[in-house]
Amino acid sequence: MFALIRGAGDLASGIALRLWHSGFDVAMTEIEHPTSIRRTVSFSEAVVNGRADVEDVSAQLAENITHAKELMKRDILPVFVDPECICREALRPDILIDAILAKRNLGTKITDAPIVIGVGPGFEAGVDCHAVIETMRGHTLGRVIYNGSALPNTDIPGRIGGFTGERVLRAPDNGVFKGTRRIGDIVEAGDIVGYVGEKPMICTIGGVLRGLLADGTQTHEGMKAGDVDPRGERDYCCTVSDKALAIAGGVLEAILHLYTDKGDFYG
Repeated sequence: MFALIRGAGDLASGIALRLWHSGFDVAMTEIEHPTSIRRTVSFSEAVVNGRADVEDVSAQLAENITHAKELMKRDILPVFVDPECICREALRPDILIDAILAKRNLGTKITDAPIVIGVGPGFEAGVDCHAVIETMRGHTLGRVIYNGSALPNTDIPGRIGGFTGERVLRAPDNGVFKGTRRIGDIVEAGDIVGYVGEKPMICTIGGVLRGLLADGTQTHEGMKAGDVDPRGERDYCCTVSDKALAIAGGVLEAILHLYTDKGDFYG
């Protein structure tokens, strides 16, 4: 089966990785200027650099539909610059997964594919998709919802190493971001990891810099721009997170469940 994923950030990339390992053909779509934080585990980097590797899977920027199909034949995951997911009409996926994580539905419809899955809040199972996957850290993370919606967004990051909001770095102003540190660096509270204009972005806790916006990214004040992991494990910077894997497991469960119910779609 072929799955098309809207979005190519770290959580979407975790979904792509798990489906790829399970034998699915996968393609992804992204915006022209990605704003991924965890860039070392995001296939969105293929838009920026032409190619991206997440763990043992390689992705490449697809020039068109023909190029995408050639990439898949070579076991390379294609990534389109296609915010509106227009490629869906030509690709005709068996499964459409909206993992943009915009906290609202940006246009996905239940009729877009035989199986349509919404990731996180903003979708209602049975209305604009067949299933919703819970993204809130806690007891229900990764659960599949077949009637209703995921928990509403609280804007409070999940707890890691005893910290919640303190681990998230936010742009100090409107403007263009310029980093002074790299993902994987060990940082301390008070360290400057980048600037927006002349305003510094300062760490409030110590740990490993797990995520950071790419240089040149246009920001607005308060925009999520970095992530400090207080556990301090550098290896976590280059592997898909527990949260992404839990969500991906929910997506896989939903596909198998819905495939059983909708097997007539596939002959």
